[in-house]
Amino acid sequence: MSKRTTNGLPTREQILEFIQTSDRPAGKREIAKAFGIKGQEKIALKKLLKDMGEEGLIDGSKTAFNRMGGVPKVTTLVVKDVEDGEAFAIPEAWSPDDGSPPPRIRVIENKRKGGALRVGDRILARTEEAGRGYRAHVMKKLPPRVDGMMGVVEIDGSGKPWLAPVDKKIRSSSPIKDLGGAEEGQLVMVEAAGKGARSGVNVVEVLGDPLAPRSFSLIAIAKHGIPNVFPQEALDEAQLAAKLPVSEDNREDLCHLPIVAIDPADARDHDDAIWAKPNEGGGFDAVVAIADVSYYVRPGGALDREARKRGNSVYFPDRVVPMLPEILSADVCSLGEGQDRAAMACHLTIGADGKVNSWRFTRAVVRIAEVIAYEDAQERVDKGDADENLRNLWSAWESLAKARAARDPLDLDLPERRVVLDEQGKIAEVAVRERLDAHRVVEDFMISANVAAAKALESKPAPVVYRVHEQPSREKLVALKDYLDTFGRKLALGQVITPSLFNRMMKDVTDESEKAQVMEAVLRSQTQAYYGPANAGHFGLALGSYAHFTSPIRRYSDLLVHRSLVDAFKLEQPAPGAKLPRQSGLSDKDRADLGTISDAISKTERRAMEAERDTIDRYVAAWLSRRVGETFDTRITGVQGFGFFATIEKLGGDGLVPVSTLGREYFRFDEAARALVGEDSGTTYAVGDRLKLKLAEANALTGALKFETLDEDGKPIEPRGNRPEKRDRRPAGKGKQGGRGKPGGAGFAQGKRGRPKNIKHQGRKK
Repeated sequence: MSKRTTNGLPTREQILEFIQTSDRPAGKREIAKAFGIKGQEKIALKKLLKDMGEEGLIDGSKTAFNRMGGVPKVTTLVVKDVEDGEAFAIPEAWSPDDGSPPPRIRVIENKRKGGALRVGDRILARTEEAGRGYRAHVMKKLPPRVDGMMGVVEIDGSGKPWLAPVDKKIRSSSPIKDLGGAEEGQLVMVEAAGKGARSGVNVVEVLGDPLAPRSFSLIAIAKHGIPNVFPQEALDEAQLAAKLPVSEDNREDLCHLPIVAIDPADARDHDDAIWAKPNEGGGFDAVVAIADVSYYVRPGGALDREARKRGNSVYFPDRVVPMLPEILSADVCSLGEGQDRAAMACHLTIGADGKVNSWRFTRAVVRIAEVIAYEDAQERVDKGDADENLRNLWSAWESLAKARAARDPLDLDLPERRVVLDEQGKIAEVAVRERLDAHRVVEDFMISANVAAAKALESKPAPVVYRVHEQPSREKLVALKDYLDTFGRKLALGQVITPSLFNRMMKDVTDESEKAQVMEAVLRSQTQAYYGPANAGHFGLALGSYAHFTSPIRRYSDLLVHRSLVDAFKLEQPAPGAKLPRQSGLSDKDRADLGTISDAISKTERRAMEAERDTIDRYVAAWLSRRVGETFDTRITGVQGFGFFATIEKLGGDGLVPVSTLGREYFRFDEAARALVGEDSGTTYAVGDRLKLKLAEANALTGALKFETLDEDGKPIEPRGNRPEKRDRRPAGKGKQGGRGKPGGAGFAQGKRGRPKNIKHQGRKK
């Protein structure tokens, strides 16, 4: 232990060590007692602790300090996911000054403290650091919080109002104390009516019909707290920025090049466009033109602050919540056909082997020759109707594909669901988006430009916001090895783990069911990608340096990379008559806070992904609600002790099959094999298995589906009997006709005596 200071106080290192190792909350009193501090020394200790707080070493209050960026010894946690029977949680209150994301804490469960944990559970726990992470020991379960909850008003048989949640992770309804003018069946926002769980909720905002066209995205926006209204100051600044001239002074004039933008048919904006032609060396010269957003959005202004707050655009089937106001995102910055636009141009020299041999970045003026939908571009190439420009792009891509094959990035076949709406906002079609060569062409050009941006900044050197995807942790690899052992496949942990290793593993599997199992297991072993100023490579793409450069209209990370390129290559342009700050590079503050900003935008990216996925789930459930009772081809995607999850093939709707519905025999959960095994028959339900299931329920408001298994004759298997069901706490009523919770209503299940039954569905971590 470090020596004490000259005034008898413990050193900063001693205090930090005590806070981290104490088995109880470490406040000023506990620190004073531990180091024998008395009398006037307590005043000096108080000042020392204040100084440590200002220096960013500790956080908390005088009754319980914790290391800055750390977790208090005793705190409230919320369970975020349950993987293979093991729970992981985050602190309920987490608002560090540096904006860092909350730590993921492994929870050591104590079944005597309230039973197995589920997603959404609140617990009081004693935490401790374990290696580079945290683990928590459950002290007791806490009642659920309902602040800011969203749901639908239901009226039970006695006329009492209840809030039925629209989040499938919340499985119980709450009593409504004050309707606030809301009526039965309306979507509302509520807040807690008191401190206790039984105090109920009060309606604070009426949102309208939850099943009206385009309501599902509004639910996700409100639930996830996505900013969707621009401050007037930001709108005014956007109007001013839009008037900046697309000057050719000191900009490279590329208007003569037939650059094309290949995008989805329903694209709301166009970030990127590409061009290529053969060169004398047997390779290709290419240009990847990207919207020059940094020219219009200057650091430190209201527009920049709002863009950083949003972090990214969020895309829903019926709308987009843009990172930038529409005048920029859909007009001035967007690379529209036949219009002169400010662009950041990445010039690439591609060798015959597909490797990028050199790159150069300029600010340019471009005039997009054509905006083409992926399907149209593919059709032209397939039919031989492509012009010289498209043929050159495909030829250059064939070279890039050689280099990609040599790298052998992780090859996971992950279908993307696509929801098509009609003019009234109703669902016209739900299908898996077709994967075309046209998608791969654009993707490989974008990857090449992203790599070039990262390496160009490294060459200066200059700050880089990397897109990082770390290789799987040893813990995940051990779990994968144990799983593969269950069906005779080996994974040697002593070797270098590469994407090629996983690809070979999947190619070696010929049985389609087993291949699906292996692919699912490999996917589960991967880490989550994030943004950061420190380079740790991109494992999935098999790249040593990777940044996001190609979508600055919809990603703040890309805007930061553009600003760094402006500084590094002295690309600042004069803006005649502009009333905005002239600097369009990185500000000094941004340079100092790049880590904090990266953490924040990684968090907003995860928020957007969850909101988009939730919305798609609701649309799919609404689409399927008219097909309840039909049989579908499905694949098992997850198994737990309480049942298994299955997804409909070529559609993607995920639903639960409770273990209680699998028949009269007892099914044992084999954690290592991720399977449920019947003790009498040996019938097994394992991840990757394909089987026909009957759709029993489809709840559009929560996005939850429920399936039933079928016997050899195609009839539902008789569920296990004598299993008591959990009952909700609502008083029984005589039943009420009309409104939600009745047959033919919004899809809520019916409880006994006609009252609404609590939604009980276990959500799966995706």
